[in-house]
Amino acid sequence: MAWTRDQMAARAARELEDGFYVNLGIGLPTLVANYVPNDIEVFLQSENGLLGIGPFPTDDEVDADLINAGKQTVTALPGSAYFSSADSFGMIRGGKINLAILGAMQVSAKGDLANWMIPGKMVKGMGGAMDLVAGVKKVVVLMEHVATAKDGSTSHKILPQCDLPLTGVGVVDLIITDLGVIEVTETGLKVVELAPEVTREQIAAATGVELDFSAV
Repeated sequence: MAWTRDQMAARAARELEDGFYVNLGIGLPTLVANYVPNDIEVFLQSENGLLGIGPFPTDDEVDADLINAGKQTVTALPGSAYFSSADSFGMIRGGKINLAILGAMQVSAKGDLANWMIPGKMVKGMGGAMDLVAGVKKVVVLMEHVATAKDGSTSHKILPQCDLPLTGVGVVDLIITDLGVIEVTETGLKVVELAPEVTREQIAAATGVELDFSAV
């Protein structure tokens, strides 16, 4: 059975380590803030100038002035810091962020990432993803395994090569989807974990490249 979005976020939270500075991308990755293990201290950073993001607020905690880069209201943990976006990107470009967990439209067999636009569709801008994948120490992609169109048809998001504009070349280290966890290695994509009851055949059929199953 495929993982739910919350189960995917909880699995991604297992990649966090004590003392890490972490940037969470817009969309599904923001759910990871709700699943930070209690026995570690992690500092969540947002491009718009906040270090120390906590879980999403309850209705009585909402502060409309306290938002993340995706314009979602968030909470701030004790000791949080606020700063300009210039300082924020100084942290990112300076290699101060240990881990980025980002969404993706496509990932290639070599770890290329496409996650910022679809040609012909209106976009507000590329955001901070290009800086993040170039500046952070580790990049984890958190996404649905396949793309589902309005008519219900599906298409591969893990491909031999991305056909959407690239965010970064060879930047992805780990892919976490609703079907499992895939490590990007020098020799290809290695499945290191399968979601409960998901078979090798199922994840292979949903993937556009050959997978290495030697670890599962």
